[in-house]
Amino acid sequence: MKKALALVTALTLCLGLMAGCSTGESSSTPAAGGSSAAAGNSTSEPATEGGSKGMIYGIYKAGDQTWFIDEGEAAKAAAEAAGYEFTYVDAKMSPEEYLKALDNAIANKAAGVVTCVPDQTMSQAVVDKMNEAGIPVVAADDALEVDGEKLVPWVGINAYKIGEANGEWLANYVNENDLATKEDVGLLIMTMDTVSSCVPRAEGEYDKFTELCPDFDTARIFKADYDGTTDKGNTQAAAVITAHPEIKTWLVTGANEEGCIGAARALESAGLDKDACVVGLGGYMAKDEFKKDFSCVKASAYFSSEDVGAGSIEVLLQLINGEEPEMETAVDAVVVTPENYVEVMGKYAE
Repeated sequence: MKKALALVTALTLCLGLMAGCSTGESSSTPAAGGSSAAAGNSTSEPATEGGSKGMIYGIYKAGDQTWFIDEGEAAKAAAEAAGYEFTYVDAKMSPEEYLKALDNAIANKAAGVVTCVPDQTMSQAVVDKMNEAGIPVVAADDALEVDGEKLVPWVGINAYKIGEANGEWLANYVNENDLATKEDVGLLIMTMDTVSSCVPRAEGEYDKFTELCPDFDTARIFKADYDGTTDKGNTQAAAVITAHPEIKTWLVTGANEEGCIGAARALESAGLDKDACVVGLGGYMAKDEFKKDFSCVKASAYFSSEDVGAGSIEVLLQLINGEEPEMETAVDAVVVTPENYVEVMGKYAE
C-alpha cells in the first residue's frame, strides 16, 4: 500500500511539472502572423529598467518658442527610435534654470544631453560640468564655444548662407520694384550680436543685399539689436522706426523669426505696414502671416527644425557609442512665400 501511495504521489508531481513546462512554452509562442518577443530581444543591446537604454535630455534656452518645440519633438522621436527616453526642458532664457536642468540630468544619470545654452559665456562651465559627470553633450543651434572655438560637436543652421538667401530675396524685391534709389526707403536688419550663431545671419543679409543693390544708399541701412524675443524685437524696431520718420517704406529682415515678427507688429502700430516688406528667418511664424488677408511679412528663409533636432540626436548617439562625429553639422534653407510655403514646409505649414 505504501509503495502504491508513493507511486501515485510521484506521478502527481511529475504531471504538475509537465503542466508548468507546457504553460511556459505556450506563452512564448508567437500568435499567428506575429513574432516572438523573446526572439526580438535576443539580438538587441542591453536595456535599462523599463526597456530603455537610458534618458537623453534636451535642454533649450527658450523652450516655449515654436522653433525649439518643433526641434524638441524631432529630437524626442529620434531618441525614442534609438531606444532611449527623452526629457524636454525649457530653460526660460535663465542661466539659473539652465544650470538646475543640467544638475537634474546629472542626478538622473542621463545617457547624454543636447542643448542650446541661454548665454554662450557659460560654455566652458557647462562643458566642464558635463565632462566631470562623464555625460556626452551636443550643442544645438548656439555653439558651446570659447573665442570662436567649438568645445563640443554642434548642429545648427548654415547661418551665413541663410542670411545671404534673405539678402538676395530682398535685393530682388527692391530691384523689381525700382526702390533702390528712393530716398524714403530704408532697410532694417534685426541683429543679435551677443549670439555667435546669429551674427553671420545678419552679415550674410547685409553682404548679399549690398552686392545685388549697389545703388542703395548704405546710410539708409539700419540695425536694431534684440534678445531673440518678439517683444524685444518689437520695442527695438519701434525705436528705430520712430527715430527715422523720413523713411516711409521699410524693408526688414533679421536674426530669427521672432525679431522679424516683432518688427512687423511695430510697423503695423506705426501705420507703415502697407508699403513694408518683412522677410523672416525660420518660417515657423511667417506661415501664420501668409494665411492672413494681408501681412507685410512677404517671405521667410525656412530651415528644418526637424533636421536640427534629429541631427543633434544622431551626433549625440555617435558620442555615446564612442565614435568621433564631425564638429559642425549645418542645415541649409529655402526661402518660402505665400505661393510655395505649403509645398516646401509640409506638415510644418499647418
